[in-house]
Amino acid sequence: MAHDGQELAMTQPVILADLLQLTATAVPPVEALVQTATDKLRAEMLVDGRISGAKVEANQTAAHGLSWLATYGQALRQMQNWAERMQAEGKFGEVEQLIHQIAFGEYLWQIYGGIPMSQGEIIRLQDIGLSQDEQRGLMEPAIMTLCNQGNSQAARTRLVELMQEQSANITVGTSGLDDELEMIREQFRRYAVEKVIPHAHEWHLKDQLIPIEIIQELAEMGVFGLTLPEEYGGFGLSKASMVVVTEELSRGYIGVGSLGTRPEIASELILCGGTEEQKQKWLPLLASGEVLPTAVFTEPNTGSDLGSLRTRAVKTDDGYEITGNKTWITHAARTQIMTLLARTDSSTDNHKGLSMFIAEKTPGTDENPFPSEGMTGTEIEVLGYRGMKEYELSFDGFKVKEENLLGGEENNGFKQLMQTFESARIQTAARAVGVAQAALDVSMQYAIDRKQFGKSLIDFPRVSGKLAMMAVEIMVTRQLTYFSAAQKDRDKRCDLEAGMAKLLGARVAWSAADNGLQIHGGNGFALEYEISRILCDARILNIFEGAAEIQAQVIARRLLG
Repeated sequence: MAHDGQELAMTQPVILADLLQLTATAVPPVEALVQTATDKLRAEMLVDGRISGAKVEANQTAAHGLSWLATYGQALRQMQNWAERMQAEGKFGEVEQLIHQIAFGEYLWQIYGGIPMSQGEIIRLQDIGLSQDEQRGLMEPAIMTLCNQGNSQAARTRLVELMQEQSANITVGTSGLDDELEMIREQFRRYAVEKVIPHAHEWHLKDQLIPIEIIQELAEMGVFGLTLPEEYGGFGLSKASMVVVTEELSRGYIGVGSLGTRPEIASELILCGGTEEQKQKWLPLLASGEVLPTAVFTEPNTGSDLGSLRTRAVKTDDGYEITGNKTWITHAARTQIMTLLARTDSSTDNHKGLSMFIAEKTPGTDENPFPSEGMTGTEIEVLGYRGMKEYELSFDGFKVKEENLLGGEENNGFKQLMQTFESARIQTAARAVGVAQAALDVSMQYAIDRKQFGKSLIDFPRVSGKLAMMAVEIMVTRQLTYFSAAQKDRDKRCDLEAGMAKLLGARVAWSAADNGLQIHGGNGFALEYEISRILCDARILNIFEGAAEIQAQVIARRLLG
């Protein structure tokens, strides 16, 4: 019976008839379900007409489940928008149709049966408080058709066949970006293939800093001033361009893809919150790569609770003296400035008394990583995300010039930092896409090359199925990320969209790396294989720039607020 059923499944049409009409019909019921869940949960969280933080925390599983449900709703909407654009441009070919169909088939079924928030946490609609009656919108015939036939083994197998035929393409499926952005992608893909990938695994295994020559070359290519206005020495390009560059460099090695993160954060801080003098002085130096920055925010006992920071900045006759401890400071040793968050109002114990500083320091060497007076540092050895190194820093009377108080006014640091989170999370989502793509690259090649039982691994349905789902979820995350970047480029608030892209992207990167290692079998567990590094690198994405739980909490508060 199983054999006959399999034959029947394989003889059915691979691509559903009227696919775009089916998926267009499926999106509104999902969005209506998200709205119903939001309204119900909001009513339960209200106290005296306001959302109660205590109630949100007490009902954290339901609140975070709402975040995931809304993320899926937005993901399907953006996939539909992408598909319709590709159809209008004559680019909705068989690969794109299969990706679209499988994405809808899988994500609709997960909405109906359970969305994985992590490996051991499945959120179901009833956990969010939705009754069976309120879920009936999912019984829409189009949704049932997509659930039952969209993500079929035949569709996955056919997609992987086409992926092998089109292996010379940079991405699986048309990205939907314009020709200029695709030219940028090609440029940085070539760079990664020539200059990064041949050396990345050795840098990782030896825990080496990325060579300064790479940083200099990226600076010459404009990576550090990509989105900065031309008047401050940048190229004035879009956030979408930053996403493409980050994606392709991270595909080569997450450490290289992340080199632009610190200048992005520092530049955005200064651009949004700095005085004109600070902008004129620092932004051209950051754009050219002449000055490398590091972000110094997190403390050992605070994590994501930035309002509880204890590092103090005490006013003196000629500036400030910084005393306290910081941790998880990336690329701290060989940088020239720190964007440093410290408490200037000692009477406060929340975010209101924090200030941001552009703290100058002397770059270190291997022998003496922290030569500046008043600061010391210790390296934190890490599983992955190497190449820039992580440090704990201690400050004891470290001096900062008065002119380097960001914006020239105290106690604005938290607000200034919040302005950078949209760009930082968009870029992190792009890094996740790059890491997931790297997992697909090495795993697909391994599955083609590795022979077992007389044929290549890729010819086994459960292997090809894993590869197909990697490609599909990479495209879903791409479209969410591109949408959030487009919103940012339109000067629209996009913390919700950026948060969703980061939330889903981190899970997709980990899933791709984990499944990629499984395809490698025992060899994947060997350090000599690149997938072992990609797995370690992927794991950090669910933690930095807001852990998955914090990210879901932020999204929930926005939805309910």
